[in-house]
Amino acid sequence: MGHRFVLGVRRPRPVQFVVPLLLLATLMAAVSAESQDYYNLLKVSRDATTREIRQAFKKLALTMHPDKNPGDASAHEKFLQVNRAYEVLKDEDLRKKYDKYGEKGLDEQQQGGRYESWNFYRYDFGIYDDDLEIITLDSGDFEAAVNSGEIWFINFYFPRCSHCHTLAPTWREFAKEMDGVIRIGAVNCGDNNHLCRSKGINSYPSLFVYRAGQRPEKFNGERSKDSLVQFSMKLITTTVTELWQGKPFILHSLFLFYLSDCLEPRTRQKMAGMLDGLVKVGWMDCASQEHLCDSFQVTSGATALFPPGSSLDQPGSVLWLNTLDSKEIYNQVIDHLPDLELLTGDSFQLAHHRWLVSFTFGDRSPASNEYKKLQAFLRNDHIQVGRVDCTADSKLCQSLYIHNPCVAVFKGLGIHDFEIHHGKDVLYNIVGFARDSVRAHVTTLRPDNFPSDRKEPWLVDFFAPWCPPCRALLPELRKASIQLAGQMKFGTLDCTIHQNLCSTYNIQAYPTTVIFNGSSVHEYEGQHSADGILEFIQDLVNPSMVVLDPSSFSERVKAEGQIWAVDFYAPWCGPCQALLPEWRRMARLLSGQILVGSVDCQRFQSFCQGQNVRAYPEIRLYPGNTRQSYNGWNRDAQSLRSWALSSLPRASVDLTPESFRSLVLSGQDHWVLDFYAPWCGPCQHFAPEFEILARNLKGKVRAGKVDCQAHHQTCQSAGITAYPTVRFYPYLGTRRVRQTRRNKRLQLSKPHLFS
Repeated sequence: MGHRFVLGVRRPRPVQFVVPLLLLATLMAAVSAESQDYYNLLKVSRDATTREIRQAFKKLALTMHPDKNPGDASAHEKFLQVNRAYEVLKDEDLRKKYDKYGEKGLDEQQQGGRYESWNFYRYDFGIYDDDLEIITLDSGDFEAAVNSGEIWFINFYFPRCSHCHTLAPTWREFAKEMDGVIRIGAVNCGDNNHLCRSKGINSYPSLFVYRAGQRPEKFNGERSKDSLVQFSMKLITTTVTELWQGKPFILHSLFLFYLSDCLEPRTRQKMAGMLDGLVKVGWMDCASQEHLCDSFQVTSGATALFPPGSSLDQPGSVLWLNTLDSKEIYNQVIDHLPDLELLTGDSFQLAHHRWLVSFTFGDRSPASNEYKKLQAFLRNDHIQVGRVDCTADSKLCQSLYIHNPCVAVFKGLGIHDFEIHHGKDVLYNIVGFARDSVRAHVTTLRPDNFPSDRKEPWLVDFFAPWCPPCRALLPELRKASIQLAGQMKFGTLDCTIHQNLCSTYNIQAYPTTVIFNGSSVHEYEGQHSADGILEFIQDLVNPSMVVLDPSSFSERVKAEGQIWAVDFYAPWCGPCQALLPEWRRMARLLSGQILVGSVDCQRFQSFCQGQNVRAYPEIRLYPGNTRQSYNGWNRDAQSLRSWALSSLPRASVDLTPESFRSLVLSGQDHWVLDFYAPWCGPCQHFAPEFEILARNLKGKVRAGKVDCQAHHQTCQSAGITAYPTVRFYPYLGTRRVRQTRRNKRLQLSKPHLFS
């Protein structure tokens, strides 16, 4: 059971001042340390990425760990604080709660109470965090990466796996060899257990290749650098053309020639992969094609870039590259490629197709050259790529409230229907965003299009671009918007730009997601997932839970003949937040059986104190004028439902061997029976389902239960071999027919409802 938050603070009795100064200083230091900001503890900014947080924590762990400070009596407590900060900030949902409510919004027993030895942080923690050529992926950006259209070779590893550590030096050398050719990644399955399990990873290290539109391919070869490189080179299918005397070739597009055979085939193939979709790659063997090389005036190995329409007869039209290094060639070729199409205020008004637009302010960013590759990746998605210089077109950018360099997708429905990218400024993340955004229905909001009239239902996400939980929520909003297309509109409002509008709606933390439905306003407090959002909206459309105030509680909960389950909660309480989606789910499961409500004890504090509510969440059942508190460990919807249903009057009867013979086998009623054993877990889970069935059949079919532990002989004679077993005994005339072949019965291997 989670930590329970107590209302109020007991006032201590006055005592004489006899605390020694040294003890007082220690106590003051402890209080000060406990109240330290988690970001300050880790020495990171509030917009730090998960990788930056992990790197900062590792640096502190290596110096602050109790193993390295054996003479410091406070080392354990100090490290617990740092470890607690790391455990919270690395988790998107916990980080959001901390940013919004501080420590009081967290379950103190949830994270940070345990830590590893110093050797773990030195050798096992974040194996590839410091390797620039290896991209560490987590659950937040994995799908965007592997679906970007690039080739990804990913190492799924576990920190304590010795084979993973053995492979690490080889994986680093391999990553440097293939840098820029394919993407080399790593996933820490210790931090991303759910992601790894969802991908079928059951051993470490597991090496998989991901290509868009294809099934992942597992590498089962020798784990040496040469084997990994040879395997990877087979993934590059771009053609390298050999040219010879008499073979016609017309340069309709950019063409990169290796003049001579100075470069080995593998290097040429690498260049073809690096420039795939941008430049065609060819080569000549000057030893056998001497006259052809002479015509190019080449006397030794050289590399040349031929733009469309270029010719040796046109001075300066051919770019000669004085290097045979693949990375240098790549950088020079990318520099020489034409820039993205420049859109101006006039032409931008005519851009009614789907566009990915880079907004810049004068000087281009280092990533601008990489942006030249976007068109090749998005060509099949029918997304055009262009740029706007906001220094030259300030009026256009100001009208869109774009004040900083960014990338945005315009969805073809007019200039004001666009979405700004707030993810990583890397190619694969931008490509994934563009593909998702054109299919989704999320709009970047501004004062001129904010849904203030609320004629239609809107979900508005108030966020800040520097907030990692905000960025993690955005892809989930896109998924939800696709599911609810035509039913609800989705928009995002950047509170760093539109502070006044956010203040109008009293936005105090990010992200804050609000549903506007006419005059009703509902704040979403669930998980950062599309499913959680959809469930929340479903509850708003068809409420299964009643929001109670003191007046409605007195009128409805205290009314006779009604059974209520009520959750007393506080919005800042971490366990309350975790319970909320399960409570709503339970309410839907109990529809028609028990009424479900909730009371906000932050809003109605005096009322909750009057109801003797001393901790949050307080879960109670009100059958009539009595009340029962839930003290179970499990707070999932099914466990809560079973507890609530146990309060209802029994609709089934317990049968003995005598009543089984007289009422079921010899009686004149239809019967449905549940054969069970008290120690059987599935039987216990099925018991509430059987009671629902019994109530639904009341008046038509009688329902009974047989305890097969107490009445073993009866169950054995009935042929019961597994628990629970449900059988239907119909009355077929003047007497009960006992033969199994003529007796209609239903036996369930797994508990479920039936009609």
